[in-house]
Amino acid sequence: MDVSFLGGPQPQRGVGVVAPFDFALDRELWRWVPDEVSLHLTRTPFVPVEVSLDLARLVSEHETLHDAVRALAAVAPEVVAYACTSGSFVGGVAGERAMCAAMTQAGEIPSLTTSGALLEALREIGARRIAVVTPYTRSVTDSLEEYLAEGGMTVTGRAYLGLTRHIWKVPYRDVVDMARQAVVGATDALFISCTNLPTYDVIPQLEAELRMPVLSANQVTMWAALRAIGAQAVGPYQALLDPVARSGPAGMSVSPLRGPLPMTDPVVESVIEAVESVELVVDEPEAALAGAASPGSDGDPVDGLDPGFGAGLGEGPYLDDSGGPAAG
Repeated sequence: MDVSFLGGPQPQRGVGVVAPFDFALDRELWRWVPDEVSLHLTRTPFVPVEVSLDLARLVSEHETLHDAVRALAAVAPEVVAYACTSGSFVGGVAGERAMCAAMTQAGEIPSLTTSGALLEALREIGARRIAVVTPYTRSVTDSLEEYLAEGGMTVTGRAYLGLTRHIWKVPYRDVVDMARQAVVGATDALFISCTNLPTYDVIPQLEAELRMPVLSANQVTMWAALRAIGAQAVGPYQALLDPVARSGPAGMSVSPLRGPLPMTDPVVESVIEAVESVELVVDEPEAALAGAASPGSDGDPVDGLDPGFGAGLGEGPYLDDSGGPAAG
C-alpha cells in the first residue's frame, strides 16, 4: 500500500538527557513528555562504585559530561538535561553552575541539571521550607540539605532509606511512608530526591493527602528541560505542572485539615475523598500528617529514626535482593 500521502513522520523537537550508568527509569521520564517531543538518552560510563558521594562525583566529572553531550549533539537536541540529583548537588551551587557551563560549552546547546531545576521549581511555587525524602545514605542526604541551604531553602524534616544500590526497585508505598514521616511542622513543599526513584504516580496522592506541592527529581528535570524549549510537561494533578492542582489541595496550607476544600473539579474531589477515607486521616490531623513513629517502651524514638528532624525513617527499613538490609 502506498502511504506516501501521509507525509510523515511529523517533525520532533528533541531533549537530550545525560543519565548515570545505573539509571533505570527511562519510561518514567517519557511520561512527562508531550507527543511532539522526543527524548534522546545517553549514559555515563560504568564505574564499580555503589551510590555514594564518591559515585556522585565520578558521574559528574566535566570530562564525562563533555563526552556525553558531544554524543547527544549528533542528533541536535534543543536542550540537554543532566538527570542526576546527587551528581548535580555534590559540588554545591557553584559546582552545579560549572556543570551547566561545561555541558553548554561541549555541545553548544543550552544545558541544565536536576538540582538546578529543583531550585528553579521551588522558586516557581514560592516554597522555601522544604521536607526532603531520599533513598540515599545519611551522608548523601546531608549533602542535599547543604545544597538546599546554599540555595536559600530550609529543610524542615527528612527521611531516607540508606540505600546504595537498586534504588529503582523501591515501591511507591515506601516513598509514601517516608513522605508522611518527613513532613513535620510548617512546610511549604515536599521534595522526593533521586532520578532513579519512581515517583510519577505517587505525586498526586501525596499532594492530596499532605495538601502541599510535591516535587520529584524526574519531574523537575523534565519540567525545566521542556520549559527551556517552550514546551510543557505532562502531569495531571501535579501542582508544579497543573494549575488546577496548584489551586486545589496543594495550594492549601498543611494545617488545619478540617473544613471544605476550595475546589470544583470532580476528579480532584474524588481523589481527596478517597484519601480522606483512609484511616491515616484521624481525629489528630497533625499526627497523621507528620507520620510520627511510635516511641519505644522507654519513650525514646524508635532506633533508625533521624532524631534531628523528629520522625524519619533513617537507614535500614528496605531489604535488598539477598533478603538483608542494603548497605549504607
